[in-house]
Amino acid sequence: MEAHMLLKNGITHATDVELLTALLGNRGTASTLLWQAGGSLFSLLNEERQTDADLCCADGAGNYADDPIVKLLAARELAVRAITEELRGRDCLGSPSEVRNLLKHRLAGLPHEVFVCIQLDNQNQLIAYEELFRGTLTQTSVYPREVVKSCLRVNAAGVIFAHNHPSGIAEPSRADELLTRALKDALALVDVKVLDHFIVAGTCTLSFAERGLI
Repeated sequence: MEAHMLLKNGITHATDVELLTALLGNRGTASTLLWQAGGSLFSLLNEERQTDADLCCADGAGNYADDPIVKLLAARELAVRAITEELRGRDCLGSPSEVRNLLKHRLAGLPHEVFVCIQLDNQNQLIAYEELFRGTLTQTSVYPREVVKSCLRVNAAGVIFAHNHPSGIAEPSRADELLTRALKDALALVDVKVLDHFIVAGTCTLSFAERGLI
């Protein structure tokens, strides 16, 4: 389907392949990439599949501009930035689905653990989203001192933590609970409130606050 037909028929009615073709400019490439991802757009746009090893279409100068994977990564990043921008100026505690959506887009499918902070002002509005620590498949080291410094640097009044479980199991470990308690105690000394801690596992998210663990 050509671009003018997409617009004429309504882009929301286009198939996944048609949308990918519009983005990549080649229907064969779009069909192949989607097939390799098992027909799942989530898997295709998942960062686990978008490693440097996948960027195989560079020219001798290392130019990836025409690589379809780079185009997909760019489209994905633009979408995530739009979600982040939408949260600015809004009460994050009053927009839990948007926060979950952002975290899933950022963390789902990563092959290693990542620990992030969503720093908020005294109206619970977004100040910054910051990745603080990156670890291995099963764990990451989190240093409370660095978390405190990060919050003080942007004058945060509150914070939401999040990390991913590459295993796909959205359940907190005992270590997760102890870490959250230690961070809460450390931040209380500088009047920064820990509002929640999310675990992201695939398309699932778990809230410590909803579990009564904060």
